[in-house]
Amino acid sequence: MDSNGDSRHRVVIVGGGFGGLPAARWLGRKPVDVTLIDRRNHHLFQPLLYQVATGLLPAGQIAPPIRHLLRKHKNVRVKLAEVTGFDLERRVVHASVFGLANLELPYDSLIVAAGVNQSYFGHPEYALYAPGMKTIDDALELRRRIFGAFEIAEMTQDPAERERWLTVAIVGAGPTGVELAGQVRELATRSLRGEFRSFDPSSVRVILLDGGKEPLANFGEQLAGKATKALEHLGVELRMETRVVGVDATGVDIVDADGNSSRLPTYTTVWAAGVEASPLAKELATAAGARVDRAGRIMVEPDLTLPGHPEVFVVGDMMALDNLPGVAEVAMQGGLHAANTIVRRLKNKPAVPFKYRDLGTAATIGRFRSVVNFKGLRLSGFPGWVIWAFVHLTFLTGFGNRLNTVLKWTRSFVGRGVPSASSASCTPAAISASHPRSERQSSPSRFHCLNSFRPRRRAPRLTGPNEPAGHATWHLTAVDR
Repeated sequence: MDSNGDSRHRVVIVGGGFGGLPAARWLGRKPVDVTLIDRRNHHLFQPLLYQVATGLLPAGQIAPPIRHLLRKHKNVRVKLAEVTGFDLERRVVHASVFGLANLELPYDSLIVAAGVNQSYFGHPEYALYAPGMKTIDDALELRRRIFGAFEIAEMTQDPAERERWLTVAIVGAGPTGVELAGQVRELATRSLRGEFRSFDPSSVRVILLDGGKEPLANFGEQLAGKATKALEHLGVELRMETRVVGVDATGVDIVDADGNSSRLPTYTTVWAAGVEASPLAKELATAAGARVDRAGRIMVEPDLTLPGHPEVFVVGDMMALDNLPGVAEVAMQGGLHAANTIVRRLKNKPAVPFKYRDLGTAATIGRFRSVVNFKGLRLSGFPGWVIWAFVHLTFLTGFGNRLNTVLKWTRSFVGRGVPSASSASCTPAAISASHPRSERQSSPSRFHCLNSFRPRRRAPRLTGPNEPAGHATWHLTAVDR
């Protein structure tokens, strides 16, 4: 209800990512009441997560608080809670607040943009040993493991054991895997040069595993070939046409194209091989009787609405339509389309089908090396990197974050790009818990965080419904700005 007691159209948006945030901003200037609900307090710019994992950028720089981004839109409320279900008949969204209280959010229009989770292709047990790259917690965990492995290798006397600590296996040769592989090699050969006494950081092995014939296969044969040469120039070992059939604390089991099985000894494995729709997609599809594809995405109508429920929109990685790719541009354009459709209906105008405008694809491979495919224009090397940097800075939220990122990149790419102390001095307790050798018991303090990541200002630590105690999921980005 507005101040005059008149009823206003109520819009509930589930998710504050690339799909939900643009919709909230657009509707924030319209005569509607908007409630955005998310289980995390920040909007995450996922394309740069790998730079957080390698210490190039601080976490808060790519994850500004949602409330801060929407502070000027007085008709938008932000609720920190986890959606647990949908009542489409009553038009109500059910949510839980820290597992302590339940919410019912009524709506006239609903936009669901809950994103995706990492997919382990039926092997969720791999997640313990091979974290993915979807959240800030994932990136910080990988940062602890990567830098921690270097610290433990410095203290290890056995050459074979040291080699295992200095081997990083990355499963998946899509943009995430390729960018992380290139950045880890840049980190070892440039940033950490001369900082260790027991080993040469350039000896760090980065092994990229994928079942396809070449990395970045969806970029086309020409750019994939250039990506291959760039990765090999950096020293990344490519194991293409290779299937991963097992992952544990001490290595990865693989099968090559000829059917030969082997084992890759390593204590550091990263999973970047696939995604699946949020579990909310199944909840919503079940409630509506809608169909889902193999990845769990809901098959929607041409205007992105749920079949049989024109008041419900499904956008981003949760929806399946015309084989659209699971990229940020699809989510952003879909969120804006849903918001604009709501406004059109309020003006008694008909809805129009969603039309995706392909803005191209880009991936960086290392310092001043990128590949870009934009409407037939294919660029690589430094020209491609310039386009990549411009695109990412354009979509990064907040002028201050853009400026700080430019300064960080300038220091890192022109200079040595030495990681911050909070990055380099943290050893991975998660790895040490599964380390089999007796030295862990004799000297357990070696394997724990020596200088944990800390926000600049103290704040109460709250944990999310699905997050382990001690993680700063709810407040991290609000204080690290």
